[in-house]
Amino acid sequence: MTSSPHAPQSVAYVRTEDAPILPPPANTTGLYGWARRNFLDSMTDFSDVGSSVRSVLMILLTAFLLWFGISQIWGLIKFVFIDGIWSNPTGARREACLTQAQGGLLPNDQTVGACWPYVAANAKLFIYGRYPMAELWRPNLVFLLLALGLVWTLWSRMPYRKIGAALMLVVFPMVAFVLLTGADLSAPKAFWYVWPLATAILLGLGWAGGKGMGGEAVKAFSGAFWGLGLFFAYILVFALAATMNWGLNSVTTRDWGGLLVTLVVALTGITASLPLGILLALGRRSTLPAVKILSVAFIEFWRGVPLITVLFMSSVMLPLFLPPGTSFNDLLRALIGVTLFASAYMAEVVRGGLQAIPKGQTEGAQSLGLSFWETTRLIVLPQALTLVIPGIVNTFIGLFKDTTLVSIIGMFDLLGQVSSTFADSSWATPVTRPTGYLVVAAIFFVFCFLMSRYSMSMEKKLRRGHAR
Repeated sequence: MTSSPHAPQSVAYVRTEDAPILPPPANTTGLYGWARRNFLDSMTDFSDVGSSVRSVLMILLTAFLLWFGISQIWGLIKFVFIDGIWSNPTGARREACLTQAQGGLLPNDQTVGACWPYVAANAKLFIYGRYPMAELWRPNLVFLLLALGLVWTLWSRMPYRKIGAALMLVVFPMVAFVLLTGADLSAPKAFWYVWPLATAILLGLGWAGGKGMGGEAVKAFSGAFWGLGLFFAYILVFALAATMNWGLNSVTTRDWGGLLVTLVVALTGITASLPLGILLALGRRSTLPAVKILSVAFIEFWRGVPLITVLFMSSVMLPLFLPPGTSFNDLLRALIGVTLFASAYMAEVVRGGLQAIPKGQTEGAQSLGLSFWETTRLIVLPQALTLVIPGIVNTFIGLFKDTTLVSIIGMFDLLGQVSSTFADSSWATPVTRPTGYLVVAAIFFVFCFLMSRYSMSMEKKLRRGHAR
């Protein structure tokens, strides 16, 4: 069908000049625009009664929350800084934080805030516990080495970070153990016969399996023997370092306390639970029935038992299963219990990351000729761990805060050490307890906040490929 030559022809309108730039609407700029965006609905219509009521309620709720937040922050600042007692020129104790009417040195009209002389007097207990004063250079050196090692390992701009990580994982634990305890310990004579022989057998089986021409199963068992052999060799070297005489005075773990115990338990649990959790997650997804059943049983058992029960059992029940006269260090019990407990939760976090990896990643690796373990180590695990960084760090933070439960077995961590000072009548004041708990909360917040911020930066750096 053709159009008639006499039909009117339509001509499309084409703008030859840019449209004029108009100012933004008045209700989106200035104070009114800010209030509308933050306090009111985006579709607020004051001609509608329902919308107006809802907007008024939102304004009142926001104003109340602002008032409540500001009042709480101001109260904390006032208690800590403005009304806090900072000086104690007379060297008094509880009197420095009491008014004259209460038997102290402060004017009756003064509002008493945080008692910082109490914190200064007990600072050594808060950090080191009952560690001998003459030997404090040893934990201080451990703290310094720990800080330098963490900076070297975690800061992306530092050179040779892999070497730093290896030193922190292998050398630092032995150095810290020797410095903190003084070493020169005794080991059963049977250890020196059984352990080197077991190490040699495991390493020999791993070497023989690696030289063999078997399939994937042989390679897997060879890798397992190599791993166990190296672990046994590390324990053997650790035992040699622990039984040598380094010329240091012995300090038992019962004299440890405060922040020292908190860091030892937390760092040991964090360092050991991650690789153990990865192995458990891989075992739970294994096609080998025995490996899968053992992994599932381990994970479900430890996830079904509260940590406080685990620590109680390690302190009270474990000695009942040991030969008579066998002593088991209380701190070592706590370290083992916390590590096993945290590894079960870590395994589920890692398993979530493994399940999030598309099957095409594995198939693509297999098409390139990569074996199962090469695919897992080079393709699957790096992506899975990147996806679950928030869950991993969340487990670390929870573990760090759960170290306060070691007081159930008589270990005085930071919270337990601070709580023990409340029984000291020489510092008994109405503000002593709030001040002590405030110090504990501040220390825990700093450590947990730093872990959280570092994990956010790592997540942002490693997930650039997922950015939109």
